[in-house]
Amino acid sequence: MQIRKLTGHIGAELLGVDLTKDLTPTLIADIRQALLDNLVIFFRDQTLSPEQQIHFAECFGEISRSPVYRTLEAYPKIMPVVKESTDKDIIGDTWHTDETFQATPPLGSLLYAREIPPLGGDTLFANLYMAYDRLSDALKEQLSDMRAIHSNDFLSTNAQLRNATRSTKLREDIGKINTSHPVVRTHEETGRKLLFVNQPFTYCFEGMTREESLPLLQYLYQQSSKPELTCRFRWGPGSMAFWDNRCTMHYAINDYPGHRREMHRITVQGSIPV
Repeated sequence: MQIRKLTGHIGAELLGVDLTKDLTPTLIADIRQALLDNLVIFFRDQTLSPEQQIHFAECFGEISRSPVYRTLEAYPKIMPVVKESTDKDIIGDTWHTDETFQATPPLGSLLYAREIPPLGGDTLFANLYMAYDRLSDALKEQLSDMRAIHSNDFLSTNAQLRNATRSTKLREDIGKINTSHPVVRTHEETGRKLLFVNQPFTYCFEGMTREESLPLLQYLYQQSSKPELTCRFRWGPGSMAFWDNRCTMHYAINDYPGHRREMHRITVQGSIPV
């Protein structure tokens, strides 16, 4: 396996790995270390069946199922992320970390390209370790004991409206899910601190109103998505991205009108953030 970094801070392509093969425990450990070192890793030119994608994901933990989005009937561990050529909108077109409204947000997500447009549809990823590291010492101290309420309200209260313009469908029978997480999270494997807030799901700071919380939250969102903290991945046929959902945000770019895009997403079960 060869590792080709995309930037100095985040992202790497792993070359020479065939995910259709039975991978040795040593290679699985090397891939996991590459994920921890680079935060998001990419594989090119893979030809995976749904069963093979599921098998690979299970090498890194138990698969979790999205509580808010519909999954494939034949493969309920896989969530289809589809934009038809006639669709106006997509999901994920804002900086976010997957499903932080859950008590145990995903450890990571694996997104596999089954059909891509001829141009466009890139995905951006941001380094939340650096977002924290670049804050002033005084602000780090202020945030150190703070917690924030994360909610699916952004999705659930707009489910019908969002489903009208997107082929990736929200379940409309899900109520509000709220949970509390530390604003500064310590990654359980690396021991590094990171900034754990994101615009669609972080509703307010615990003990404060949303109106009181928004000025500081908006500042933290801006700090988390500065270009120097990011990498950009251009998809190809058979590409797969595997990102560490504990320390990254991502942004799907909707810039391919009139073309179809189909991706399959699997999430690996995480733990309670600390």
